[in-house]
Parts: sequence; C-alpha cells; structure tokens
Amino acid sequence: MEDFNKLEKTQAAAAANIQTQREDDQEQDPESNTLHQPLLKVNRTLSSNQLAIVGGKVSHIESLDYEINENDLFKQDWRSRSKVEVLQYIFLKWLLAFLVGLLTGLIATLINLAVENIAGYKLLVVAKYIEQKRYLAGFVYLAGANFLLTLVASVLCVCFAPTAAGPGIPEIKAYLNGIDTPNMFGAPELIVKIFGSIGAVSAGLDLGKEGPLVHIGCCVAALLGQGGPANYRIKWRWLRYFNNDRDRRDLITCGSSSGVCAAFRSPVGGVLFALEEVATWWRSALLWRTFFSTAVVVVVLRAFMEFCKSGNCGLFGKGGLIMFDVSGVSVSYHAVDIIPVVVIGVIGGVLGSLYNHFLHKILKVYNVINQKGKLHKLLLSLSVSIFTSICIFGLPFLAECKPCDKALLEASCPTTGREGNFRQFNCPNGQYNDLATLLLTTNDNAVRHIFSINTPTEFHIVSLSIYFALYCVLALVTFGIAVPSGLFLPIILMGSAYGRILGIAMGSYTKLDQGLYAVLGAASLMAGSMRMTVSLCVIFLELTNNLLLLPITMLVLLIAKTVGDCFNPSIYDTILELKGLPFLDAHPEPWMRNITVGELADAKSAVVTIEGIEKVGRIVDVLRNTTHNGFPVVDAGVVPPNELHGLVLRAHLILALKKKWFLRERRRTKAEEVREIFTSADLAERGGKIEDVIVSEDEMEMFVDLYPLINTTPYSVIESMSVAKAMVLFREVGLRHMLILPKYQASGVAPVVGILTRQDLIAHNILCAFPQLEKSNASKKGR
Repeated sequence: MEDFNKLEKTQAAAAANIQTQREDDQEQDPESNTLHQPLLKVNRTLSSNQLAIVGGKVSHIESLDYEINENDLFKQDWRSRSKVEVLQYIFLKWLLAFLVGLLTGLIATLINLAVENIAGYKLLVVAKYIEQKRYLAGFVYLAGANFLLTLVASVLCVCFAPTAAGPGIPEIKAYLNGIDTPNMFGAPELIVKIFGSIGAVSAGLDLGKEGPLVHIGCCVAALLGQGGPANYRIKWRWLRYFNNDRDRRDLITCGSSSGVCAAFRSPVGGVLFALEEVATWWRSALLWRTFFSTAVVVVVLRAFMEFCKSGNCGLFGKGGLIMFDVSGVSVSYHAVDIIPVVVIGVIGGVLGSLYNHFLHKILKVYNVINQKGKLHKLLLSLSVSIFTSICIFGLPFLAECKPCDKALLEASCPTTGREGNFRQFNCPNGQYNDLATLLLTTNDNAVRHIFSINTPTEFHIVSLSIYFALYCVLALVTFGIAVPSGLFLPIILMGSAYGRILGIAMGSYTKLDQGLYAVLGAASLMAGSMRMTVSLCVIFLELTNNLLLLPITMLVLLIAKTVGDCFNPSIYDTILELKGLPFLDAHPEPWMRNITVGELADAKSAVVTIEGIEKVGRIVDVLRNTTHNGFPVVDAGVVPPNELHGLVLRAHLILALKKKWFLRERRRTKAEEVREIFTSADLAERGGKIEDVIVSEDEMEMFVDLYPLINTTPYSVIESMSVAKAMVLFREVGLRHMLILPKYQASGVAPVVGILTRQDLIAHNILCAFPQLEKSNASKKGR
C-alpha cells in the first residue's frame, strides 16, 4: 500500500468543501431554527471519489458491468446461437475451469520447490557456520542472503508491478463486488507475484505465500478468459463468449478458490473460502466449477509430491506444502475441557481485533513513508529484512539449552541440519535450543514444530513467549512493505504460539495434547482477525487430518469471531476502507431506511439524457463535458410524452463515433444495416476515450440511431424506495447503474428522476450530504 496520503488529501478536500457549503447554507437560511428545519437537510453535494489504492498504486477506478445489456444486437446474437454453439460455451466454461486449476497447481508447485530449495540451502550454510562456532560469519551470510532476496522481491514490485504488492485479496473482493481494479490481473502482475513471492518467503520475512497464491490463481483465470495479455491476445472466435464482465467474474472466483486450495492443499476449504470471504454473487453452477478447479489443483500437487519423494526435487521432499498432520493423537473431550477451549476463543477474538487495530495504525505510518518515492519503499522493505535477520539469529542466544530426551536417538537430537525438532545451535552435545528450532527454519516448518503432538516438554514456556512476542511485532511491521505478502501464515504462527503456551499453562488440568492447543490457538486468532468461520473450520480439518477436532474447532471459531466483531471490522474490511475502494457490504446501515432514493437524486446534479436519434454534435458535447458511464434515452414530442426507451452506455456511444455510424437524416436504421457495422463482440469491448475520436464539422451535423445500442430493460426503482432496499438490490444483481423513476407518470413529469451508481450508495458519501442521518442514528443508540 502506498500514496494513501494522496487519497486522504482528495477526500479531505471534498469534505472541506461540503462543510463550507453546509456552514454557508446555515448562515443564509432565515428559517434555520429547529421548528422550521426540514427532517433531512440536503447539501446538494452527494460526493464521490474515483480514486483508490489498488495493490500499491493510486488508480482511477470504475464499476463493472455485470448486468446483461439487452439491446437489439444482444437479442439477435442470443436468438441466432445454435445448440452446438451453446454446447461450445458450456464446454469452454469447464475447460477454462480445468486450465485454471492445472496452471495454478503447477505454479504453486514451482513456488514451493523454489522456496524450499533457496531457503533450505541458505539455512544449511548457516547451520555449517554455527557448527563451526563461526556465529558472526553465519549471521552475515544469513542477513546478506535475506537482504538480496528481499531486494529482488521489492524491486520487482516497486519498478515493474506496484499492484502486485501485498496479498491482493482485498482487491479481489472488490472486483467480485463490482469494482474494476485496474492493472490487477495482468501478465506483469502474475510474473512479479510469482517471483516476488519466492524472494520474499525465501528471505525469511514474516509473511506467507497463501494470499499471493490466491492472487496468482485470479491472474491465471483472467488471462485465460481474455485470451492472454492485453497486447498479445488470442483472437479465437470461441473466446468471444467470455468477453464480458459476468463470465470473467466466474473465472476469477474459480481462480481464488484454486489459490487457497494450492496454498493449504484444501479443496473444500478453497471453495468455501471463495463463497464466504471473496465472492459477492454465487450460484450452484459456479459451485460445481470451483470445486472442479480445486480438485484439479489437488491432483497436480499430490502428483508432484509423489514425484519429489524419490529425491528428484532437491531439498523439497514431504515438506513445502502446508500440511500439519495431528492425526496421530487421540482426541477425547471432557466437561473440564470446555473452559480452556472457551478461553482460547476469547483470547483469539481479543488478540485478533488488537492486531487489526494496530495494523491499521502502522499502515497509515507506512503510507507516509511510501509516498516519498520508490527509494523510500525499497529502504523500508530492506530495513524490515535486516531487523528480521537480527531477531531470528540473535534471540536464540537468550534461550536456555535443554537436554535431549534419552529415549531419542542421537541422530534426532540434537540436529544441525535444516530440519528436526531439536536444533543444537550454540548448545553442547546432547542438548538443544528450542527457540532456534522455531526461528532458524522456514515458516512452514516452524508451524509443524509447534503443531507437533506428543511433545509436552519439547518447548519451554519462556521460549514460546519470546517467539510469540517477536512474531507479533514482525507480523505488524512486515505487512505493508512493497513485496507480495500473505496474512494467513503470520497469524497461524502467532496463534499457534499462544495456543501452546496456554496448553503448557493448563498442565494436568486438561488431557488435550499441546499440539492440539496450538491448532486451536491458530484457528482462534485467524477467526478473530479475518472473521471467517465455515471455511476456516474446513481448512483446519483438511490441514490437520483429524476430524475429531471438528466440535471444538467450531466452538473456538464461533467464539473468536463473535468477540472480534464487538471491537472492529475484519482485517480485509479494514484494508478495503484504507484503500478507499467503494465496497458495498451485504448489510445496509440501519439509518438507510430513513431516506429514499428520490432524496439521493435531489442531492445530485440533474440527470443528462439523450434522444434515441441524436445529433453527433450533441453526443460529442455530452461525452466531453461529463464523466457519466450511462445515459437514459428519452424522446420528447411522441405519444406518450417524454417516453423512456432505456439506457445507453458511454462505451457504446464512443464505439458509434469511432465507426462513423452517421446518418444524414433523422431516421431509424434497419437491422441489416446495424449488423453490417456492429457485432455483439464489438459491444463487449471496453475502453476508448472521447479524446481519441476525431469528428469533422460536417459530421457534427449528422445523426446517430442509438436504438440498436440501447439496453431496453435497465433495472429501475421508484423514487419512494428506501436506500437500504435499493442498496441490497444493487449489490445482489451486480449493477453499475440503477434508474430512479417518478412515483407518478403525468404530462410534464420527467420520466427519469436520476441515476444511482455505486458511489451514491456508500455510507460515507450519503452522510456527507445528509449529516442529520448520522446524528439521528447516534441519538437512537444513546437511548
């Protein structure tokens, strides 16, 4: 994230203008006493901000067109499709779902192979220096290698694809909610995300590859759906079926579920993650395709793991893919176990909300640094890398050496390689350093160590406390730097540490294994921060391979989420708000029932309409002087007067001007004439600016027949409908424009009162125009 100050200045300026106008209105209003004030004082400035932070870059955002544009060309194309073409469309949907799963699985395997080998050989060299008691040389090598890996990842993000920084999940949520997040799913972002993730995770930073893998899956899906990168697209006739926002949305949903499956080897959890967390719109057919994609991912990952078991993949063996097996311990519950389980849930909710709160503050500080330029972004990333290297190498010296259990073989305790639960580090023979075991390894192996079962005396409570405190700090300072980063693994590391601490503190009070306490702690902190329940429950069951954990895991997740919701929003909702993305939540604010869409329309500028057969000069003038993306088509002087024909999009008007589809006289065109100039594929194309259109003076006097381009069935509401009801409809259908019609149709009454867009339904924008709504809502809460 970056340039947040720039976004804040824009919003602050708009708010200042609104406040000034509000004060001026109060000074000029002779009836400003309480007896004569209207119920809702309108500022006539329903503001909107078209800027938001996408990835790590301030971008101009627009909404997506998920609505089917039912114009004459679409209807003709739909009627002309044969059964074979319909079967081709269905077959392509499943083929693309298969390719999304296949490519996401292959890329996830590549990332895991690279991370395990790069980080593994790095740690082997460090272990050799430590074995020779050359601690300074070992630290210099570790810090230098981490520095270079972080530098590569950060340079890629800063210089080539700023939108690849961070996890990418908030932007994916926004896209599936109907917000076009530019430069988010292109080929540069995919390449930078892959190699940036390899560098950042191999550098030992406190971040995971789970969030980046979700973004990678979405990039793969988007590129497949559009036939490749923007400049090198494959112009296959079959791909024209997917040249629309609705089908891209379904593909990107498949990509997000495949990414989660690739990260956790959890097919059902990946589907539920897409359903619960990122997707706004869902249906049963999409459920089947996402499940099919995740099944393909699992098959690919399992195949490569079997192949790598024979030693063909370097240091990548059974590890690399997060799979924390705790099925070797019997799980039995007693009434006394309910108390520690509830305590874990409450602690997870409190700590999760605290983590969200402090991360919000730190991200604001980081944006002050990042807005100074690319060099400062690089310096911030490299500073975090150096700090991390100092901590993970220096803190094990604070831990006391523990004697090895005599029941263990000498080869397993102590260990000097990159694996093993008993890292010798600075200890004499026959003893091990438990804190070095957790720190001088990959994050995946660290979780395996903490989750390990039947090891009640392996880790000292002091070492676990140091580890927990360190990773609380690292999780806060690492997220937000200019590298691809995920939140799942840092939260799992923190949660598992305090879960195991609680297990040790319980002692003989409970018979639950300490490894199970670590699992429950990780689950509770994730629920307390991310506020997910169903998907997390299934993911943890698939991770731990122990179905007996289901009841207590469900209880912990429900308690943690409930406690967290009492304090602040989820971490992804917090990031969405920070980035300024106009996300429409599933539940409207209660005060939205106290205002109608007609009152919102009164707070906006007058709606701009055009006629069905319009002059070229009028169209050019409207496009140059407005930024609207849709215009109602209204004809005057016919019976009945002021007839509303529908809505025409800005992109279609620009297309008509580019194709020079001009008439010398005002007349309707025939269907054959239209099909010679336009195709349904032409209307699906986006982009184009009025500045790129050249129109001569003679052409300005000509006419354009817009009737074949008009969406004759736009979604519309009556002006007396509440904003809460309109917002639910707008979100559920996935609209970009919603027409507001008058309650009564009569001569002299305009057929269109106004148009609602996404920005008009954002709570902050409404409260700026109607401040009394917030005051009335606050007074009700006070009672």
